[in-house]
Amino acid sequence: MFIPSEFAEQRDSVINAILAQYPLATLVTQSDQGLAANHIPILPDGDLHYGDDHICGGRLIGHIARRNQLVDICQEESKVLVIFQAADGYISPNWYPTKAEHHKYVPTWNYQAIHFHGTIRFIHDAKGKGAIVGKLTKFFEDKTNGKQGWKMAQAPRDYLAKQIDNITGFEIDLTGYFAKSKLSQNRDKVDFDNVVTNLNQAGNHDLARAMTNLDDDSS
Repeated sequence: MFIPSEFAEQRDSVINAILAQYPLATLVTQSDQGLAANHIPILPDGDLHYGDDHICGGRLIGHIARRNQLVDICQEESKVLVIFQAADGYISPNWYPTKAEHHKYVPTWNYQAIHFHGTIRFIHDAKGKGAIVGKLTKFFEDKTNGKQGWKMAQAPRDYLAKQIDNITGFEIDLTGYFAKSKLSQNRDKVDFDNVVTNLNQAGNHDLARAMTNLDDDSS
């Protein structure tokens, strides 16, 4: 991913927030049959550790349908790329008040994206798959329904066992990452502020909020 220095995202808290808020990731794999991309909810399994030189430690987890051919074409410990993308949006030159001075502006696109590199390992045993499903279910149910969240124990045991038998779990051990927040950091304040205003007026509040949070240097 091309990352000009002004758009490099180095705040651990922002990266973790994107993973939590936008968990539908793109899992990219390479095999003898070429490139493949699958869109899958993926979560960290515990805390991730971000180091210098784009080094990353920790693990991501998820699952796919058992009949997904990925499990047949992708070898164990193969290198993979996992892409998370947050809110994005078109930025019009009309949103820059300074445009009237020289008209030297063109349209652009604002977005945030995180790329993780790692190696994949597939989980086939019922206990391992159940653990992955349990972690994902708890996260999403807590986020969606709070204390009223659905629990796996509410499903009939034989039905749940059949559903788990129909999936394949996976773990991705992480080795590196690249994070980018392209959020008009290279614009004058008056232009920057007006972009935020126009995004909010257009209903793209998540992208506008990401821009206003740029001064948050927590990590």
